[in-house]
Amino acid sequence: MDGVRLRAITWERLADRLAERLLDLKPGDGSPWPRVAFDGAPAACPGNLAERVAEALRPLGRPSLVVGTEGFLRPASLRLEHGHRGVDSYYDGWLDTGALWREVFGPLEPGGDGRVLPDLWDPATDRATRSPYVRLPPGGLLLLHGPLLLRHWFPFDLTVHLLLSPGALRRRTPEADHWTLPAFDRYEAETDPAATADVLVRADDPRRPAWNG
Repeated sequence: MDGVRLRAITWERLADRLAERLLDLKPGDGSPWPRVAFDGAPAACPGNLAERVAEALRPLGRPSLVVGTEGFLRPASLRLEHGHRGVDSYYDGWLDTGALWREVFGPLEPGGDGRVLPDLWDPATDRATRSPYVRLPPGGLLLLHGPLLLRHWFPFDLTVHLLLSPGALRRRTPEADHWTLPAFDRYEAETDPAATADVLVRADDPRRPAWNG
């Protein structure tokens, strides 16, 4: 992110600005449903920003659906088959990308029916959630949040990355989850999300974000 100038902003104002930007977002593939990524380590809380943006879109008359990738993790028997602290498994094998394509992105392709499953698997109970499908009307926005999102070939029309410095990432990640930190080092080296995202938000101080808007 060398040379990127970031400006201080409040979370409320950031959500409003992003919502305004999303009003004019047109998918490049002709889909009537714009798809937006909120990418960031769990410590950066990308889901909180996605929810704020959804709230900001509501009075503007633009429907949206917030979906978290934690609802599309593989069963524990697959996630943990190489141990409870397998960094490579966390990086490559925890997310059920096939289910996301089938249940979330597929219905939002051109000619799709907009019928999205908001979650499939509960990692806490290690059971299917049995959530009902949600029909997103044409023009409605998918707001997908989770870690390591930009390394996949998901058809996002706009990407937002919440950046934490290595020190902030370590401080704000629970000690029990410090074993995942090398995965984010690898993600930065291989994907460089701060440089590839359309919108960059620095979230080192949870009270004072800054962005490149």
